Amino acid sequence: MKRIILITGGARSGKSTYAENLALSFSPNPIYLATARIWDEEFRKRVIHHQERRGPEWTNIEEEKELSRHQLEGRIILIDCITLWCTNFFFDLKSDTDRALAAAKAEFDRFTAQDATFIFVTNEIGLGGTSDNEIQRKFTDMQGWMNQYIAAHADEVFLMVSGIPVKIK
Repeated sequence: MKRIILITGGARSGKSTYAENLALSFSPNPIYLATARIWDEEFRKRVIHHQERRGPEWTNIEEEKELSRHQLEGRIILIDCITLWCTNFFFDLKSDTDRALAAAKAEFDRFTAQDATFIFVTNEIGLGGTSDNEIQRKFTDMQGWMNQYIAAHADEVFLMVSGIPVKIK
């Protein structure tokens, strides 16, 4: 039976760790679908840290945008993270918020048409102040709208606060 869970929160709020533990509580061999592009050396180290935290029970897939290329019927899939996934659409589409949002929504719909359990991790980047940078404001808008879209389709939504999950939906 299809199930969608969204885990959101700020940076270093414990989202990924909570999502990983949740996935492992559902399956002894979940799938970790990583959406990150490696932008620089510091970010590469963050990715390595995440990889080292996971054990051999995980099936790791790296996919920057086309999640629906992977047929994962009946599996538990952790997608980490929506923010980086949206970043890939946003920059590939030259910061065109409307086109990037439409592309991300269409891909989300194709991917979640599968009968699987999806655990999405995302960031609440709009909780901070309004940026003085136009590109950042545009991306914050796009990300917020995508988070709302996923939350509307989700069966459960959790907000992470200082490592504590708070059930929203």
